Amino acid sequence: MTSPSAADPVGARVHADYRKWDGSPHWQSDGTLLGVDEHGVWVAFPQGTHFERPGRAFDIECNSVSLFPTAGFTPAFNDAADGTEQVTVYVDITTPPTWSRSDDGVWRVTMIDLDLDVVQRANGVTYVDDEDEFLDHQREFGYPEDVVHDAEAGTRAVFEAVRDGRSAFDGTGRRWLRTLG
Repeated sequence: MTSPSAADPVGARVHADYRKWDGSPHWQSDGTLLGVDEHGVWVAFPQGTHFERPGRAFDIECNSVSLFPTAGFTPAFNDAADGTEQVTVYVDITTPPTWSRSDDGVWRVTMIDLDLDVVQRANGVTYVDDEDEFLDHQREFGYPEDVVHDAEAGTRAVFEAVRDGRSAFDGTGRRWLRTLG
């Protein structure tokens, strides 16, 4: 199925369905469609949005928007306060997102979380996180070689784009975030 388009109404419900390689649920949350641009589909997760996975749940303390491109990564742009340690960009390295729609019109975007994350703090520090988890899960889940290669290459490319302020990391994500007020 195709993903939301510019013809879809802003505010349409979107369920973000992150899974692990074995199909088990990972992070789950409900947001609303903000819009679509050349980077992909933008979804709002306002302050207070509930996120949960097995064994952990929380309500976010800031506004956040996520981008669901056709590539194998899904960035979140967070409205961080003044603290220099706060995370402003958090990119999950994933399989390419796939879209479906329920009979009642709710969009569902599903992807497999491949553990690696690119993180940028408010002070500009950018790093790759969870490399140890990625190694552990290669053994535990038996990630195929091409998946490992693509995840590693994708992580390098995303890290450079975030660090250098290219693509959606050039201020585009912040502009979408400002639409939340």
